[in-house]
Amino acid sequence: MNGSLRKWLPLALFGLIAALGAAAVAAGFTTQGGGTVRAGSAAPVTSGAPSPGSGEAQIANPASSLPVLAYYYIWFDPTSWDRAKIDYPQLGDYSSDDPNVVRQHVEWAKSAGIQGFIVSWKDTATNDRRLKLLMQIAKQENFKLAMIYQGLDFNRKPLTTDRVAADFRTFHDEYASDPVFYRIGGKTLTIWSGTWDYSHASVAQVTAPVRNSMLVLSTEKSVQGFDRLADVTDGDAYYWSSVNPETNSNYSDKLKAMATAAHKAGKYWIAPFAPGFDARLVGGTGVIDRNGGQTLRAEYAAALSSSPDIMGLISWNEFSENSYIEPSRKYGTFYLDTMRELRSATVPSSPLAQDSNTQAGGTSGYLPNLLRLGGFGLVLVGAIGAVATGRRSRGTPAAPPKSSAADTDFVASARSSD
Repeated sequence: MNGSLRKWLPLALFGLIAALGAAAVAAGFTTQGGGTVRAGSAAPVTSGAPSPGSGEAQIANPASSLPVLAYYYIWFDPTSWDRAKIDYPQLGDYSSDDPNVVRQHVEWAKSAGIQGFIVSWKDTATNDRRLKLLMQIAKQENFKLAMIYQGLDFNRKPLTTDRVAADFRTFHDEYASDPVFYRIGGKTLTIWSGTWDYSHASVAQVTAPVRNSMLVLSTEKSVQGFDRLADVTDGDAYYWSSVNPETNSNYSDKLKAMATAAHKAGKYWIAPFAPGFDARLVGGTGVIDRNGGQTLRAEYAAALSSSPDIMGLISWNEFSENSYIEPSRKYGTFYLDTMRELRSATVPSSPLAQDSNTQAGGTSGYLPNLLRLGGFGLVLVGAIGAVATGRRSRGTPAAPPKSSAADTDFVASARSSD
């Protein structure tokens, strides 16, 4: 083999692999918790209510992908940055009241393939003011929002059921009908953080008055926890930011089991993924090293493999637990760039996660089963390779030296303020 051929053959092979993977994705496929691969449907996706967990791969269009929503916090004042931080935003010690900051966040997120924020909220004057600001800017930017309710206080104690119920009714009456909020089957998406600390009767008391027009997902951390509340909630959004994908051999299987339970009950599953974790300054004990972006890539792949209806990125700006991808002094735009490159590989669009405000066309035809089975793996491998190659060529910031990490189950979204 001459030198020229030897030089270009690897690039040609990589290009062939990427092309085959992209073709397979465009043809349509999805996996269920049990690993079954279904052929893509030729029927167009409509804005009606889909069947949760049906697994029918209906691609909105060849360039669309499974929705990613990032957890977003509006509790920041300039003084928030004086405690429990080891890194700081590129935008400075900002306030969540600053419209320029909020707009920059939305624009950055959109540029990385993130379709919306899951905004942390409970009914206070400050939160209401900041939520309204975020809603205004998100509408202008054609960006979606969902709400995660903080059911635990700063000391991780549950709020009273009456308080939670009143806040959900307030959100239902004053905010949920706004078209800026993400809808599935015509219902606004909401999540209740801390459901594990409430009885079945208490959860029913909160959700029953609002589920006519809102989805209320639990944040249970096990199949048993989800099953306990399945009849009074609409799915699960496990906020698992503290898993170590390198050492937890049960990690991927647990996500798949949670997805299977949710879909079996006819409910929705939001799969978590994060770039790393370090909450020692706010009471945590473990550190999940970012590992130069490999943690984000591994967790992204594991979340996808669980057949989610939506991907839940933990987080946009949780700086106290160091799970953020917002551009920062330490990392620059590295994690935003990594996310953008991962999202550049088209992946299946779940029919469950279609926003009810959006009409989408279907995909007809199919490729042989073998190609469909292999396509996603090829695309993901290609995306990960591209990210790594791009990082080396651009000389982007690396993560800090790897430290020992213990798996924990510290749930960030339980905290009510920063």
